[in-house]
Amino acid sequence: MRNPWLKKNPAMSMFLSAANAWMGVARGQVNAALKRGVTAATKAPPKKRRRRRG
Repeated sequence: MRNPWLKKNPAMSMFLSAANAWMGVARGQVNAALKRGVTAATKAPPKKRRRRRG
């Protein structure tokens, strides 16, 4: 008798494929943010510009 757990499941295959693609996108976004050095904790507020009086 064959083991039913080893049988291919197309629904599971599609789900895992989509999950793998989503994780690849998320990993790419995180790597890009780290490469730019953008983090919420270390981001300084923008400096105020002084206006020249002429």
